[in-house]
Amino acid sequence: MNKTIIKANFLLLFTATIWGSTFVAQKAAMEYIGPFWYTGLRFLLGFITVLPLVFFERPAPEPDRKAWLTGVGIGLFLFVGINLQQVALMFTSVTNSGFITGLYVVLVPIISIFAGYRYGMGVWVGVALAVTGLYLLSIHGALEINYGDLLTLLSAFFWAFQVLALSSSKNLLPPVRLALTQFAVCMIPSLLIAAVIEPISFEAIGDAGFSLLYGGILSVGFGFTMQVLAQRYTPAAHSAIILSLESVFAALTGWLVLGDIMDARVLTGCALMLTGTILAQLSPAKPLVMKSADKALPESVA
Repeated sequence: MNKTIIKANFLLLFTATIWGSTFVAQKAAMEYIGPFWYTGLRFLLGFITVLPLVFFERPAPEPDRKAWLTGVGIGLFLFVGINLQQVALMFTSVTNSGFITGLYVVLVPIISIFAGYRYGMGVWVGVALAVTGLYLLSIHGALEINYGDLLTLLSAFFWAFQVLALSSSKNLLPPVRLALTQFAVCMIPSLLIAAVIEPISFEAIGDAGFSLLYGGILSVGFGFTMQVLAQRYTPAAHSAIILSLESVFAALTGWLVLGDIMDARVLTGCALMLTGTILAQLSPAKPLVMKSADKALPESVA
């Protein structure tokens, strides 16, 4: 493993730490402002934070229309995923949100089946473990699924789409421009929706100031930009495994800061989901032989 990959892995680990701890800031912000205001404002802060880096990015050929449209598409996946997750935090705990969101690394190989790929038994054992863990986290006494857990699970699909799209299009746009495109596409519609359906005041923004700064500058500005940079050098499977540690940091932060309950059932569910996530990503993937031609396995699911 060369020094570049080692550095990229450390960037991903730092990103996972930031993202996991940001769940607390996301939930705390809901006491003062609505979910769309929080998303829009923090992506605005992230955009402002990263914008100066454009002037330090290495010169590259001007991206074509396809490259920009791809960046917009990735941003739309991010927009839907982050807002579903943010709304869900009004109804579920930081621990549940962090671990259920982590299912996106299990969903990646499942979604990839529709692109013509098959996977070994290890992947399906990992999926079974993760689903069992989700059951322990989300199904309560009356066998009812928490509404917030359901929204978070839906958001995990869009995180999976974002990871797959980011991995398969990483060379179309320079990393800083790709990060800024994602931020803009997520920021603009979030602010427009918030202006229509959610109340806002300068006092509310001030009360949510710390959560906005933490979620905007660190989680968006640094976290998502480091994700774009690091995934250019670290194999996709390694990236997914490291980023899945976000769930561990979310649970730990929720327990330490918000007093979320970490009983035996929750701990068992968390352990099963994390084990399933890692096992699914470590298992080999095989291209499904198509009638017309063999398809090469994309790096995003390698």
